[in-house]
Parts: sequence; C-alpha cells; structure tokens
Amino acid sequence: MDNASCLGSAVSLEEYGPAPGDSSPVEDELVDAFGDLAALPVEVEERRPTCLRCRRPLKVCLCPFLPAQPLEVSTCLYVVQHPAEESRVLRTVPLLAACLPQGKCNVIVGRKFNEEKHPELAAVCQDDRTLILYPGPKSQNLEELVRYREVGTVKHSVIIIDGTWSQAKNMFLKNSMFHLPKQVQLHRTLSSQYVIRTQPSNICLSTLECAAVTLSVLEQNDEILEVLLRPLKALCSFQLQHGAQIHHSKEHLLRNGMYDKPMPKNKRKIKRMEKLITDHNVCPR
Repeated sequence: MDNASCLGSAVSLEEYGPAPGDSSPVEDELVDAFGDLAALPVEVEERRPTCLRCRRPLKVCLCPFLPAQPLEVSTCLYVVQHPAEESRVLRTVPLLAACLPQGKCNVIVGRKFNEEKHPELAAVCQDDRTLILYPGPKSQNLEELVRYREVGTVKHSVIIIDGTWSQAKNMFLKNSMFHLPKQVQLHRTLSSQYVIRTQPSNICLSTLECAAVTLSVLEQNDEILEVLLRPLKALCSFQLQHGAQIHHSKEHLLRNGMYDKPMPKNKRKIKRMEKLITDHNVCPR
C-alpha cells in the first residue's frame, strides 16, 4: 500500500467513521500497522569512501594518473555546469580540476546566470580578454587566433559549458551574458577518448578534452594535452575492463546503418541528425 492510499484511508475514517473517542477494528488495525512500521530500523546507505583529489571511490582512485604537481597555466577556466552533470558518476570535470592549480578551474552549477546572482562570472563575461568555447557561425577558430597573435600574448579566461549538447545549446541561448565574450571553436582533428559515453558526432569532445585542447593551444604547449588526457584514458580503460561497452557516436551509427532507434518525424530533429554528418567543427559534449 502506498502513502497516498494510506492517507486516503485515514481521511475517510475521520470524516465518516465513529465519533471521537470511539474505536473501530479498522482504526485499531491501522494504528498497529503504523506502529509496526515505526518500529522498523532505519537503513542508512553507506557511501563508499571517496578520494578528495580525483573525487573517485578510493578503490578506483585515479590519482596515479594525475600530474604530481598541478599544471602551471596562465589561462583561467570557468566551467558553467548543467545541474544534471553533478550526479553523473563518470563525469570528467573533477579530473580536470584535479590537474590544475586552485582557482584555475572554477565550476559554477546552474541553468540561468545573471549579474545579480553571479557577479564574478558576469565580470568575467564583460572582460574583453574572455573567450567562450561554443561552435557556431559566429565562432572563430582558436588555433587561427593564436597563429595570428590575436590571442596568446595575454592572460585569458575561457568559459566552457558542461552538459549534453542540447543542454549546452539551451544554456548558451538563454543566458545573454554568454554572448558577450569572443566566441571560439576548436578545429583540431582529435578523436574523442571518452568512449564510454555516447557523443553526438565523431568530433564532439568531452569537457575535459575541450579544456585540454584549449589550454594546449593558448599555452602553446602540447604536453598539457597529453597530461590532461591521461586520467581520462585510465578511467575509460578501467570501465571497459569491468564490463562497460564502447559507445559509438550517433554520427558513426548513422553513417554505418547501425542506428537502431526509430527515426524522428519532426523535421527539425531530422535536420539536426543530418547536420551531425556534415558539420566538421569540433564541439564540446
């Protein structure tokens, strides 16, 4: 019997049953039943001990794959994270933060952001040195900007939206402050190593991978890419060894006739799926 059913029975007895002070067999049974329930011991779920650095359970700690010392970088990252990402077991942002000095990877959780509630983020967005990683027709290739020295000679802040592609798109469109920084995208051909989670297309990267490429470009140091990807590769390797399956991208499934879900009837959704095969800009997941 669910709580609603129990509540309904109690109300019915009070309104239509015997007068106060009287007792009925049905009421007695209810009192006994609730008394028995109250006497049951409360089971407290024990959480597995968690590593304070990598935020993974101690038994699967990834600290051996993290740099001995945080990477020295001049770039400051601001990861605006959709609330749904907080509860994901295999999220990559904690690994990214563990590789960088304190204050260089700032995670801000939410869907909507404004100057009143997020004054620091608003100030960052208004700074003309700030970049936001978000592909689109207005985006400039980050590698080209560095090549022509438009960036790379000053200290930058970079905003990265952490969520599924649809969540990231929604957050970008509905937060006007994200339209203030210079919009950039990655054009480096890098296949995602995050194979235990489905990506929209072959060129879409996890948040950690986007940050790794961005930092290596801005800091002009390819070693950063290798160091940041090491814990991600270790995470995926461990999961695959313990029963996880490789997740091909939606683009891969569509190209190879392996997409086993019903095709959408909505024209906008069909166009979006077609774009997965034709769009060649690297996008964050």
